[in-house]
Order: sequence, then C-alpha cells, then structure tokens
Amino acid sequence: MNEPKTSYRRHLPHYQPLEAEYHVVFRLAGSLPAEVIEQLRQERDIERKRIVTVGGGIRKQADKLRLGAAYFARFDKLLDSASSGPRWLADKRVAALVAEAIHFRDKTQYDLYAFTVMPNHVHMVFATVRRADLWRAKSSHCPTYTVTQILQKLKWNTALKANRILNRSGAFWQDESYDHVIRTDEELERTIQYVLNNPVQAALVSSWEQWPWTYWKGM
Repeated sequence: MNEPKTSYRRHLPHYQPLEAEYHVVFRLAGSLPAEVIEQLRQERDIERKRIVTVGGGIRKQADKLRLGAAYFARFDKLLDSASSGPRWLADKRVAALVAEAIHFRDKTQYDLYAFTVMPNHVHMVFATVRRADLWRAKSSHCPTYTVTQILQKLKWNTALKANRILNRSGAFWQDESYDHVIRTDEELERTIQYVLNNPVQAALVSSWEQWPWTYWKGM
C-alpha cells in the first residue's frame, strides 16, 4: 500500500506530516470575493520571492513562518469583517450540524483540541498522531488520515446535510482550506487561545464562553 502524501499544492501549499498537531480553517463558498483573495496571494508571493533572495538558513525559515502567519492573520480578519457573502453557519441548525460532525470524528480521525464555528468559516485544532496511537492498540489495519482526507470527508458530509436544511443546492464550502503545522507547545497554546477568542475578536460576544459553537478539550 502506498504511503499517503505529506505535501499538496492547489492554490496554497500544504505540508501535512502524518503525525502532527494542526490548525485548520475552512470557509463557505464565496465568503470572500475572488479579487480580494487574489490580491492577498499576489502580495504574499511578492514577499515570498523577497525572502528567497535575501538572507539565508535559519533567518530565511523564520521569515517564511512569519509571512505565513501574517498572511493567515489578514485572511482571517477579512473573514471576520466580511460584509457580503454567505453566512449560512449563522443558522443555528447548520452550526449545530457542523459542530456535531466535528465531535463525531474525534478519536477516530483525529484527537480534537478545540474548534469554533463562525458565521462564514470554521477553525479546528487537532492532532493526527494520537489517533494513530489509539487505533494501533485496537487494530493493525486502521489507517491514519491526512488532513486533506479529514477535511474532504467532513466537508462533503456537512455540505450535503446543510444544503438540505437550507433547501438549496450548489457549492457549500470553498474547495481550498488553510492548514498549518503547530511546532511547539507554546504555539499550540497560542493557537487554541486564538481559536477560542475568534468570536470575541469579531465582536460577536464579550467572552469566548458565551459563543455556543466553541469547544475546548480543557473545559
């Protein structure tokens, strides 16, 4: 059997080692105008080329990590402040469906740390390594899912059911997703805090505990 790929590229590069902790974000189809995304990508690509030609070694890697973080921060802020585009996840029935689907896959496709379902996008923090360890104790034939496989299954299932609830057809999720490998315990803590406080930063609630579609394993 062939080993799953650990690197993917569509519009964005995806590095997905099988045993790692991740922050992933996926959004509704059409939640941001195509021209806004394209401008953001062009700016990122210009800065990436500058990094490649300036500096070396450790400095270059650090600059790439900072660029990725800055790109995501702008991307997420645009989603939080979007005044147009669909907000189907603001429907309590749809938000509950997505939250239930995320919980359902915990301990079978990933080890879930936290998530937040926003009106037009979803944040998740999870580990794939613990899922593999869990199943090794139960069965030698259960594979480890890559992040791409996890999101494909989750998005396909929830899109089908959400469209039924909303009595609509067509694309529900944007095909491209954001995924980032978390490298340290400190980064994991910062990421979870960021995810939990996303509704607060978007001025939807005054404290993260008030948002009904947020989960933290540490609670």
